[in-house]
Amino acid sequence: MKKIRLFTPGPCTVPEEALLEMARPFEHHRTAWFKEVIKDCTEKLQKIFLTTNEVLIITGSGTAAMEGAIVGCHPAGSKALVCENGKFSERWGLICDQYGIANMRCKVEWGKPIDPAVVADHIAKDKSITSVIVVHSETSTATASDLEAIGKICRQHNKLLLADCITSAGALPLRTDDWGVDVLITGSQKALMLPPGLGFAAVSPRAWEVIEANKAQHSFYVNYNKARKSAKQSDTPYTPAHLLVRGLRVTLDLLLNEGLENVWKRVAGMAAATRAAASAMNVQLFSQRPADSVTAFNVPAPVVEKELRKMLREKFGIHFAGGQDAIEGKIVRMSHMGFIDSIDTLGAIAAFEHSLHKLGHNFTLGAGVAAAQKVFVERGM
Repeated sequence: MKKIRLFTPGPCTVPEEALLEMARPFEHHRTAWFKEVIKDCTEKLQKIFLTTNEVLIITGSGTAAMEGAIVGCHPAGSKALVCENGKFSERWGLICDQYGIANMRCKVEWGKPIDPAVVADHIAKDKSITSVIVVHSETSTATASDLEAIGKICRQHNKLLLADCITSAGALPLRTDDWGVDVLITGSQKALMLPPGLGFAAVSPRAWEVIEANKAQHSFYVNYNKARKSAKQSDTPYTPAHLLVRGLRVTLDLLLNEGLENVWKRVAGMAAATRAAASAMNVQLFSQRPADSVTAFNVPAPVVEKELRKMLREKFGIHFAGGQDAIEGKIVRMSHMGFIDSIDTLGAIAAFEHSLHKLGHNFTLGAGVAAAQKVFVERGM
């Protein structure tokens, strides 16, 4: 008998309280009861995102929410600067291409963050750029970029900033209003501790001006104007994933009761302990600016990545994620999001050690757990 222990960077472990809430008999979604749930969740999401901007709750993934934002914010004559440093940031450029949106790709080596100075240079050289699209925490490479600095540049040059915060919102420090993020996107299956199926968007007044003036081009289903019209009545334009919304109210309460800055500290502590463990086990990190929400490890020779993940999964019930595209088979990724704590993290590190040792990696068995324990003790976790 093995427990399933999700350390994939989405979906993440869901608290029992939310699972039980979603298992209860449900009411119809076109009711005053459901509207009150939507209203409550919207207000709590504003607290999580540290924003006074309007928040949309969308039935669909984070990609769906991002697609609606990209299309709505780019009427004819606009041009996006798409900052690419991983699998998911590449997707936003593909969406631009799909809809015929003019765009310039700022390509960065995978594992490196987006340099704010390079963003500023592109904007200065190309006056036709109207927006910047960036991933705060690039899930595929476990790399965080300086969203605050990029936001400052966008404000200085009057450019919209669309930010994929899918593995940062609710896990990393993120101050939407203070940093000038015009559209913040995230999904339910990451730090918000739900199954997949909901996307969220916090949209600034500056972005709404562009979206509302865009008469020619919008997604049909993820249409921000339609979503906004319904959201003003605490409703949705189409059938919502209302059981997920019901669970959302529970998970948002858990996060807010813990305290947002305490959540950030907990996630940062688990990430720091994991990085210390990696060093002690002679395992190199892939990212040059690691995100606290997820850690990517280079798989050391002679270990085979698929065999490593298989052993973790079959022997310990622990699920890590692999690499994608050019780095498939070269890295494994371990999440620090969701309903996990220091003890869960220690268990995952112990299983990681055991598996690496069994598969032939040379290091002192137990060194990783000891290094992680030291970090947790120092941080009072």
